[in-house]
Amino acid sequence: MMHDSNVSKRDAILRSALQAFSTYGFRKTSMNDIADGAGMSRAAVYQHYRNKDDIFRSLTQMYYDNAAGDLATALSAEKTVPELLQDAFETQIGDMIETLVKSPHGMELLDTGEKTTATIKQTGEDRLRDIYMQWLERTAAEGRITLPDTPEQVADVIMVGLKGLKTTANSVSQLRARLAIFATLIAGGLMAG
Repeated sequence: MMHDSNVSKRDAILRSALQAFSTYGFRKTSMNDIADGAGMSRAAVYQHYRNKDDIFRSLTQMYYDNAAGDLATALSAEKTVPELLQDAFETQIGDMIETLVKSPHGMELLDTGEKTTATIKQTGEDRLRDIYMQWLERTAAEGRITLPDTPEQVADVIMVGLKGLKTTANSVSQLRARLAIFATLIAGGLMAG
């Protein structure tokens, strides 16, 4: 019972922190802002997290955990290759990235992530790349696609492309439009062989 209460408190803190970071930016967000948004005292927040960096690392880990599960599910659906890729790309971007794109502080938050969560981010990106790689291997073995290079190289290109789209989009609608085009281009290249 105590465990469930702690999990829900941690979730409330993370939701509040994401909202505060996107509203005020990382540097201007205080632990009081996070505590107020979570409906608890600052002391209560400190029972769960040491500081803002700790919260930011937890948010990053939560994003990658959710993205990996959702991505694997999206790529296992019974759909055409273009539909699978579009769903996968949309799923990987997820709500948290949408929040960053919408935020006037999005670039600051991405920079903070580079400094604060480098190891978590690298492990998470590798995990997502591996999910694409396994899907590429499986789909090629089924004869549905032809790979122009190794599954690792194609998965790397997908990941780099998604990163570029994510970091250069000016709005969520622009990001979604670009994801659709990217999915069509990748699928077309894989199916052309």
